[in-house]
Amino acid sequence: MGPVGGNKKKRKIEKKAEENALIMGSSEEGCTKWWGVLTKTIAGSPSSSLILDSFKSTFKVSRITFDYICCLVKERMMAKTHFSFANGKPMTLNDQVALALVRLGSGNSLISIGESFGAHHSTVSQLTWRFVEAIEEKGLHHLQWPSTELEMTQIKQKFEKIRGLPNCCGAIDTTHITMLLTSSDQEADTWLDHKQNHSMILQAIVDPDLRFRNIVTGWPGKMSDSSVLQSSSFFKQCQKGEKLNGKTTHLSEKTELTEYIIGDYGFPLLPWLVTPYQGKELSKAEADFNKRLLATQSVADRALARLKGVWRIIHGEMWRPDRHKLPRFILVCCILHNIIIDMEDGISDDLPSSLVHDQGYRQEICEPVNRAGSILRDRLSMYFSGR
Repeated sequence: MGPVGGNKKKRKIEKKAEENALIMGSSEEGCTKWWGVLTKTIAGSPSSSLILDSFKSTFKVSRITFDYICCLVKERMMAKTHFSFANGKPMTLNDQVALALVRLGSGNSLISIGESFGAHHSTVSQLTWRFVEAIEEKGLHHLQWPSTELEMTQIKQKFEKIRGLPNCCGAIDTTHITMLLTSSDQEADTWLDHKQNHSMILQAIVDPDLRFRNIVTGWPGKMSDSSVLQSSSFFKQCQKGEKLNGKTTHLSEKTELTEYIIGDYGFPLLPWLVTPYQGKELSKAEADFNKRLLATQSVADRALARLKGVWRIIHGEMWRPDRHKLPRFILVCCILHNIIIDMEDGISDDLPSSLVHDQGYRQEICEPVNRAGSILRDRLSMYFSGR
């Protein structure tokens, strides 16, 4: 699947990466030489647990995407403190980005990664944090709500191709990011969720290309999907008519449909958020509509599964987490997820289809029904049933 912005945007990004490659001496030949040296360094480490069968399996990105990321973070990464390997050899920009990507992608401990790269674990920690700050500063434009009518129109068209939902602008879902808090943390109980894990919620709105368009994180995992949504600026903007206020579409001469996003049973039914019908005695039209909606909403499931499957630092218990920094790690992983889509014409479905991003967490039910939301949902249901 191509980026929503079209090929023009992709060519512009690729051109910047190519220019950066020439500046850094990171041409295909130079990158191959550097990769060969680094491979021998890591493979030669007796404690290495990294799989070095290919560049992409190690860093989670293609070589052109790697170069583009280097371009993004170069100014921030190469300023002030200069990092070195344990033997005193200075780290190049490529070395630093490689180490940070392995840290985020593997989720391995600072010590094990440091031993694999021949660097002190404190260097791994400092360098990864600087990388996080650099991506936050320079890469945030990869995670934005659609800014033009054309971009939103393309999103709507792609959603409609999935299962026919017209004028749909996004799919929303949440996942738990588990943490390992110590008993000395005085606020540890605040972060205990219903599974008795310490966790933080990530709420994401996703487009048809599995790109994150809006995220909210930092709230305790025990909060309901509805509560997290209502605490977000996105909710407030939609309630005020500042978002999802674009072009309407006509289902018939008399029936107009406003913009909306879709969610599962855990979210409230609202004038701009369509959720499934609830209850055991559903009509055939209602049951069919639920299948259509949930099949479309699954893009959010797939995006979150992909995020946690690739960027392993936020899958399972993060190694010695600082929960104050964790939201920023989550944000950067979401930005990197989007950069891959923008640079590589979508993402391959090479992860198991059975992968579940929130294993063991039960489906929440949000029961209150909004009248305007109910009218919107009924209009869609009748449209598909031919009434």
